[in-house]
Amino acid sequence: MAEQRNASTSPQSKTKTEGAIKAGAGCYTFDLGKLNTIDAGPGYSTAHGPVVEGERIQVGLMRVPRGTGGRPHSHPNEQWIYVLQGTLESEVDGVKARVPAGSLIYIPSNVVHSALATPEEDVVFLTAKDMSHGIAGTAVPK
Repeated sequence: MAEQRNASTSPQSKTKTEGAIKAGAGCYTFDLGKLNTIDAGPGYSTAHGPVVEGERIQVGLMRVPRGTGGRPHSHPNEQWIYVLQGTLESEVDGVKARVPAGSLIYIPSNVVHSALATPEEDVVFLTAKDMSHGIAGTAVPK
């Protein structure tokens, strides 16, 4: 059986998102709690966490401090968000929702969306996006 490398022992390959970890080439398991975090939406979002990129899918474990979040933005990749802790106040294509832990949000490509953590607690969510674009989107002008 071949020895499997992990993210801390694998050489870094080119990623679409600066600071993300590239999966594959013997690197198949990732301790997300030990990976470096990156800002998921510099300039428009407080979400931050580790991101791992495969060939066609990228996954991030994001934390959003209570009472903060991402202002309206869009990106060419579709996205899924699974809320693990806390509650998000989200808006996708004009549809508002209160999204507690255990809920899943679907965001189609190029659709304006936003999400804010409620003031009660930080939000932790797992997100997955296709690799047509990096993890960050483009903010809607104020």
